[in-house]
Amino acid sequence: MASRNQHVELNPDVEAFVTSVKDKAESHVKVKFPAKIVELTNILDSVDFTVKDRAQLHQNLNIPVPDPMAIIRGCNNHHENNVEEKDNTNPPATRGGKRRKTESKISVVEEPAEVESPKVQGTKVLALTSGPVSCNTKITRLIDIVKPHICELVEDSNLLKMWITFLIPKIEDGNNFGVSIQEDTLGEIRTVEAEAAAFYEQISRYYMSRGKVISKACKYPFVNDYRRMIDELDEKEFLSLRIVLSEVRNHYAALYDLITKNMEKIVRPRTSNAENLY
Repeated sequence: MASRNQHVELNPDVEAFVTSVKDKAESHVKVKFPAKIVELTNILDSVDFTVKDRAQLHQNLNIPVPDPMAIIRGCNNHHENNVEEKDNTNPPATRGGKRRKTESKISVVEEPAEVESPKVQGTKVLALTSGPVSCNTKITRLIDIVKPHICELVEDSNLLKMWITFLIPKIEDGNNFGVSIQEDTLGEIRTVEAEAAAFYEQISRYYMSRGKVISKACKYPFVNDYRRMIDELDEKEFLSLRIVLSEVRNHYAALYDLITKNMEKIVRPRTSNAENLY
């Protein structure tokens, strides 16, 4: 009778993959993470991320302000053309027939129709004669610096997550203290991975918000508040990028500290009773 406790051997290719993940993850923790912490600290201390004068972050919008007198003349000409078109569509009444009955002793005084003033709807933008409105080149350059580190943090978190998953032993009763440490570390890595993905999404929201305000500035070129709001968005994004890069550095430092302190329990969550006797 065959024994019920049969050992299932892994496929050689799968076993090679698991081994490569373990070796790569341990190398990342011991070698890459300390170097990454130093690299990110140097970037945060560089000239690009230590701007004191926020005015250096502003970008010329290239949105011209039209001549107000030209707009007024254009509106008056448009109004006069509309009045002439109405007069042409209503020809004077011919004398004779029933129209002559209106020429009675009772004179009817017709009041002039009130001319409704046009509502302010902004400038209709078909094209900008000065050319397109470019992105903020300074902020875009900083985004190009930060984005690769965010993507790298997501990939490293995924690698550590797979590494600890492969180290979790089979389910048994008792002696699960090391397994609980593995699960806590795994939960921390998942949190880091989710936050890094949220950092990446934050960049696209900046471009969307800036584009909406620029469209308002094109439609209402005389309102300086929209132009000022674009500068405020650029300053805010600079601060956000610095915070994001600092958080990426802190996540690397926290994972390095957590894993190195509990490396023994993470790699060997269970110890035999024979080892505890000596």
